[in-house]
Amino acid sequence: MKALSDFIAIILFFATYSLTKNMVTATIVAVVVGIFQAAFTYWKEKKLEPMQWLSLVLIVVFGSLTIIFNDRTFIMLKTTILPWLMAIVMLAMQLRGKNGVKLLLKKELTLPENVWNNLSYAWIIFFVFLGALNLFIAYPFTLEREQIWMNFKLWGYMPISVLFSIAQGIYLYKHLPKEN
Repeated sequence: MKALSDFIAIILFFATYSLTKNMVTATIVAVVVGIFQAAFTYWKEKKLEPMQWLSLVLIVVFGSLTIIFNDRTFIMLKTTILPWLMAIVMLAMQLRGKNGVKLLLKKELTLPENVWNNLSYAWIIFFVFLGALNLFIAYPFTLEREQIWMNFKLWGYMPISVLFSIAQGIYLYKHLPKEN
């Protein structure tokens, strides 16, 4: 249920765009739903995870700029900036001797240190790739690119993310401690 609730704003963004073909209207829906979603999560769990805070700030900032200036560039850029920020944070942590993936998953998994490092670098590379791919698809942020970007966001970005997560699961499975 939590996984579905994390995608409500995205689903409603796509649904609104599909119905209206208007990026600003879809962005308004995403911003409003994102704020309510974060408020509900905070009310229910008394906290937001760092990733939830980052997503909320980015959707509010870039969504507001899209709405105020009636310019799709901002919301299209958010899909590049978010993964690049995540890559920067993970790389900075890694260089400081802290593994972001391990911090998130160490309660659920016991893995050798080299596997944690491989996972961390794989995610860093993946986030850089996702941001660059989004920029390649979205640029030059014109009305003509808008529909291409929307299709990519729905039928490219999400499936690529799911496939990468599955690949990570397969990699993890090979390195999990074997039960007797």
